[in-house]
Amino acid sequence: MEEINRRYKTYTPDQAYVKIRHYCAFQERTHQEVKMKLRGYGLAWSDIEQMISKLIEEGFLNEERFAAAFVGGKFRMKQWGRKKIEMELRKKQVSEYNVKKAIRDEIDMDEYQKTISKLIEKKWNSIKPADDTMYTKQAKVRAYMLQRGFENNFISEGMKAFLKNDE
Repeated sequence: MEEINRRYKTYTPDQAYVKIRHYCAFQERTHQEVKMKLRGYGLAWSDIEQMISKLIEEGFLNEERFAAAFVGGKFRMKQWGRKKIEMELRKKQVSEYNVKKAIRDEIDMDEYQKTISKLIEKKWNSIKPADDTMYTKQAKVRAYMLQRGFENNFISEGMKAFLKNDE
């Protein structure tokens, strides 16, 4: 039993605080990530709550800032849709208010629709079998776009515009 406990190094609250400040300064973190990291350091829940409060006061931990950075990065870099981003933020236990605010502030609707059009065209051209029917191609593109987290109504509009231009 003692061997299992030796696998993880335990820290005093002061040592853990120094380490967790560096952890939070490196990149934006959620409250849940920090709690789990501190728990891994072998701290009691009461110490963890005090430390999180202190990190928030000092500006090392800010859920709103995390949500904005996450939304911006996933949309611009990975080209995820709003639904997928929202689900991932919920998995990370970000508050509903911060999720909605970040999505509203960080995603420009014109840019969102341009991204949808670009992805539809890219996917349409990448479907290889020329013998696929129009319906099959549309179904494949729609499934791809839904998997990326885009809303069905935006996908339909984008498909109509693409097919109109493609004729």
